[in-house]
Amino acid sequence: MDTMELGDGNGIEVTVNSEINKLKITGSPNGNGNGATEQVQIAICGSLEQGVESVDAFSFFGGNKEKKENNTVAKEDDGDSKGFWGIGGGSKALMPVHKDSEVYNMNHPKRGRALILNHENFNSNLDLGRRYGTERDKMSLQQTFKTLGFDVSAFDDLSYHEVAKEVEKLAKEDHSNRDCLVLCVLSHGDTQLMYAKDYSYKPELLWQSFTADKCPTLAGKPKMFFVQACQGSQLDEGTKLVRVNRTETDSNPTSYRIPNHADFLIAYSTVPGFYSWRNTTNGSWFIQAICNVFNKYAQKKDLLSMMTIVAREVALFYESNTPSQPHMNQKKQIPFITSTLIRDVYLVPK
Repeated sequence: MDTMELGDGNGIEVTVNSEINKLKITGSPNGNGNGATEQVQIAICGSLEQGVESVDAFSFFGGNKEKKENNTVAKEDDGDSKGFWGIGGGSKALMPVHKDSEVYNMNHPKRGRALILNHENFNSNLDLGRRYGTERDKMSLQQTFKTLGFDVSAFDDLSYHEVAKEVEKLAKEDHSNRDCLVLCVLSHGDTQLMYAKDYSYKPELLWQSFTADKCPTLAGKPKMFFVQACQGSQLDEGTKLVRVNRTETDSNPTSYRIPNHADFLIAYSTVPGFYSWRNTTNGSWFIQAICNVFNKYAQKKDLLSMMTIVAREVALFYESNTPSQPHMNQKKQIPFITSTLIRDVYLVPK
């Protein structure tokens, strides 16, 4: 019989009923001994042995317990945190691509939605300056993603509640006939903070509604997030590299399971803790590099390869020019890219 693993706990009784393919958990998930009782029933995928078996809670709640099978001892997988509470079984969604495919399926009838949240002006109580040049970024993104076949929507200076509403609305759309999703945010930011017009919010708000379990019509499809914002106030001085004489230049499954947080790309304009630069006339270094690279290479390079070029362009071809503020002059910037993509993404225009 297959076993499941849940977080730490005690006072829990788990019963598996093979005849109805149900699992019942009875007890106090917090193990607080106050007599509180909860019952949860979930369906178990696959066949079960006949009869009803009891499973001790230790196996379900983060224990690194050994189990004996046919007189052999096998170690079960265990997590690196305690107190995790999760009742498995998982969600279900349609399979958009073969399990062994090296590329995402970009042959749906539509490319997908691209949402741009542009913030130039902020309420006076936030004490944030006007973001001159962001209109240029918004227009560049609109043109680039329209060329790549996206259905583009752009909003200016939304409040926190409006941002949350637009993100949730997008997550609830039916993406069945779409290849992927893009969401771009242009705003002020700080360490683990983004700013709407009136309030700050955690950046997780932007993508937490698009995991495979919460947005099943995007399960197994690439979801791309591009964030132009500071992540702090540190300045990158850069380091000069000096040339030296010698260098180093010389199957077909019917189903499969994916993690809920697979298939994301989250690209920040700068690394955590550091300043992000924007030209008041030409737009931000990061967004302009994205548009230039995507326009040039989308026909022949995959997404992560293009983002490597974006990082290289921002790192090598840009430098702050603020002679009236010497302490901020000639500074550098490097984008920060996080990926849980499991295949290559090609954005060849439809």
